Amino acid sequence: MPFGVDEAGKGPALGSMFAAAVYLEEPDELPDGIRDSKRLAPERREELAAILQSDDRVAVGIAEITPARIDAPETDMNSLAVAAHAEAIEGAADDLKRAADTTDSLSGLCDACDTDAERFARRVTDACSLEALSVDARHGADDDSPLVGAASIVAKVERDAHVAALADEYGEIGSGYPGDSTTREFLASYVDEHGDLPPFARESWSTCEDALAAAEQTGLEQF
Repeated sequence: MPFGVDEAGKGPALGSMFAAAVYLEEPDELPDGIRDSKRLAPERREELAAILQSDDRVAVGIAEITPARIDAPETDMNSLAVAAHAEAIEGAADDLKRAADTTDSLSGLCDACDTDAERFARRVTDACSLEALSVDARHGADDDSPLVGAASIVAKVERDAHVAALADEYGEIGSGYPGDSTTREFLASYVDEHGDLPPFARESWSTCEDALAAAEQTGLEQF
């Protein structure tokens, strides 16, 4: 399986979702310590991501799914996960072409973002513009496959950098996940001050809808 694909940020109420594809002809040549990104400290994830992206033998593709795409009424998160995986694979293929390597036939493994892993693999294959592409998908692939683990690291580091950039501009926003009290407090405070959601909010998420509703209720109670 010369490439692995995984995503980060499917569930947050704030910010983009990212997917990464990592290609390496000989997976045994991956740096030591590769595993599912959730099992690594942030500093170690950043170190490994930098090693992967600086290694000429490794091709990396990254896809970003913005809140605007997530909120579009004609789509859903499963379809967007498919699109993210496909776009990341195409990005890795472009990286291979720039390195003058062959992309005539590519095969790899995705961490399945659907209850039906085979269906997810078929949908990713159909969404890719590449010919001679073979995609497999499994649940828990980020634990079982070093290449998928590598992709999970790159995707998570991209998502973390995205959140850090938002925090630099807007103040502490937490992780962006609905269960994070800092995220909920940021949303409540922002809506209270501006009367609207921040531009990087997933407006269709119930967490964001609830923040707006709470602010509107507070406003009504003041009259």
